[in-house]
Amino acid sequence: MKQNLFKTLPVAFAALLIGGSVQAQDQAGTNSNQLTSWSIGVNAGVLTPTSPLGGKNDFSNNKSSLGYGLYIKKQFTPYFSLRLDGVRGKLKGDNTEKWKSGLPNVSPVSAFETDLSYSGSLNAVVNLFNIDMFNKNSALQLYASGGAGLAGYKVKTAVGGAGLKDYAGDKTISELIIPVGLGAKVKLSEKINLDLGWTVNFVDGDNLDGFYRGQNDKYSYAYGGLEFALGKGKQLAWHNPVALTYDEALQAKQTANALKGDLDAQKAENARLRSEMNDLLKDTDGDGVADKLDKCPGTPSGTVVDGSGCPLKTPAPVVQEKVIITEADRKVVDEAIRNLEFDLGKATIRSKSYATLNRVAALLVEKNFSLKLAGHTDNTGSMALNLRLSKARAESVKAYLVSQGANASRIEATGYGPNQPIATNKTAAGRQKNRRVEFTLY
Repeated sequence: MKQNLFKTLPVAFAALLIGGSVQAQDQAGTNSNQLTSWSIGVNAGVLTPTSPLGGKNDFSNNKSSLGYGLYIKKQFTPYFSLRLDGVRGKLKGDNTEKWKSGLPNVSPVSAFETDLSYSGSLNAVVNLFNIDMFNKNSALQLYASGGAGLAGYKVKTAVGGAGLKDYAGDKTISELIIPVGLGAKVKLSEKINLDLGWTVNFVDGDNLDGFYRGQNDKYSYAYGGLEFALGKGKQLAWHNPVALTYDEALQAKQTANALKGDLDAQKAENARLRSEMNDLLKDTDGDGVADKLDKCPGTPSGTVVDGSGCPLKTPAPVVQEKVIITEADRKVVDEAIRNLEFDLGKATIRSKSYATLNRVAALLVEKNFSLKLAGHTDNTGSMALNLRLSKARAESVKAYLVSQGANASRIEATGYGPNQPIATNKTAAGRQKNRRVEFTLY
């Protein structure tokens, strides 16, 4: 069974490589801020054939020896990774010291030396926490690890005062190990980490020190080393999604504040337009001529005035005659309608419309026609605003015609807002057609 497990380790390593490659391709395709998830580490430290986690020791004097190792790691999330570890070194011990219990030493083996030819294990590593949750790349983290693997070793033992001899000939003993560890990492730079750790390896056997007592052996490895991140981008292990979520919330708040500022600015602009329209339509004396065009403000109520707002010296004669409107007359009006333009969102007539309006005014004076002006808008904006704007534009045309000599009493100006569309308001072209002032001669 141990040989089968040993054979499966390369398969597990290959699966780790393939899975990591697929995930890296997926991250590269979906995340512009790519994070690197592969790393390698080298370390060195102290190997001892004992553990403080329970059990009895086989020798009274367990010595510390040099150990060294390396690993390759794949980080799947900021908190979880798989690590393939390899460790080599020597384990030594003897019975030169008295047992702390005071019992006599009954072991036939006086000393041992184990050459740890290889130790390979696949470990799950869990980052317990980062020190600063509001720092996207913390500088210190603690982790715990656990896994399974194989250890291959050769043992030499000494009996009495004799020298060390092979315990099992030249045969390498292979046994299952269960490593459990704790560690801490310090980020030295964007690609290099200081790695400090301690691992206890539980051996599925009692051959590690050449003395069989019926209980499984164990050994510890305390180490320090460096970890090197591979590839481009920052290390996924130091990536803090909680901090990023916090930053995104701050950014969303800033965006909301900016949108509120735009809304307030638009409200202020609407208030300014309403004020301008109210000023344009204001008729204090009620004579039908706006204050801005009234040259004789304060005329008594009921006084007949001319186009400039001044009282007529003689009442205009009432002429009862048949009104005949020719095609030429209609052509003058139609041309004025086509050329009529206002400033955006205002009732101010653009100067390019004056020439055709002048011809309409001359026509009204010459033939004493009556004219109905009907202002219309699209459905953009509020109903109240559109009604005021349509009325203001019709009144503006009336005021201009009166300023050119037309009789104010023969011109009627009405605003209908968006209530009488001639095209759909769902398209820009339709809304353009609906924004109009209609002229009706009679």
